Amino acid sequence: MRKPPRLERIRGLHSLTDGIPFELPVVSTEASALIAVFPISYERARALIPAREVHPLRLWRKALLIVTVIDYRKTSIGSYVEYSIAIACTHGAKPAPRLLPGLFMEHYGTGQFVIDLPVSSEISVKGGKGIWGMPKHQAQLNFVANEHKVSSQYDLDGKLVTYVEIERPNPWLPFSAGAANYCAFRGLLVKSFIYFKGKIGFRMFGNANARFVLGDHPRADAFRSLEIEPNPIMTAFIPDVTGALDDYFESWLLLQDRPPTQPPEGMESVVGLGLSQAWLPPPSAPVPGVSD
Repeated sequence: MRKPPRLERIRGLHSLTDGIPFELPVVSTEASALIAVFPISYERARALIPAREVHPLRLWRKALLIVTVIDYRKTSIGSYVEYSIAIACTHGAKPAPRLLPGLFMEHYGTGQFVIDLPVSSEISVKGGKGIWGMPKHQAQLNFVANEHKVSSQYDLDGKLVTYVEIERPNPWLPFSAGAANYCAFRGLLVKSFIYFKGKIGFRMFGNANARFVLGDHPRADAFRSLEIEPNPIMTAFIPDVTGALDDYFESWLLLQDRPPTQPPEGMESVVGLGLSQAWLPPPSAPVPGVSD
């Protein structure tokens, strides 16, 4: 998925949306990212996605959990950490065949369905959820990189939700790529697009080492149901990445077999938010098997 020429045509223009001023395109620089991909139960992944026409991408008999943490150090709304927990997916009337969605991404609507998306700052919640429909909420996050490993911890209400850690691969491959994010908000399925450029290092299958630890916060229970396998199929680290969030997005009504009995989360969750760039205190809950 290549960055559309429109993003260059709008460069230098301005927008004021939901009280948030933007200079376009919405870009980030001086960022770092870690990625870890784990096999999970296909049936459990299917049950966790509320959109009928979004299907888990199947790798052999398994679906894939994608954990992506980005340390945004310079953006139009300040610095923040974003901790994405998502399921690799396709979009269409029927599930896609194996392997082909990786080759024909636009045809199969290949992307990821975002289950949880904690971020550091209030303004990131207000813009990401209110405008792009992303399931953002403010949490206690960090991003730690040293010579040997890269890790991130996600706490909420003083309790551990998840912790991810990878062995740091050597970044060597220049890349430029786009990704599609599917999210559910206000009873809508929202598809947004983001584009990255940088130099990536990665490890595959037996050479990939990572840990994804689930904590005792109730928010981790949904991930516990996925039967996450301990050994990742891929890990990656991008020490210096530039990103651009598309101002264009698509949305559909969420379709269900029966009339919904409970209203979905709506704009009431964002209308009272302000533009604060302040972070919550850093995560401090103990992580099993991880020493200070």
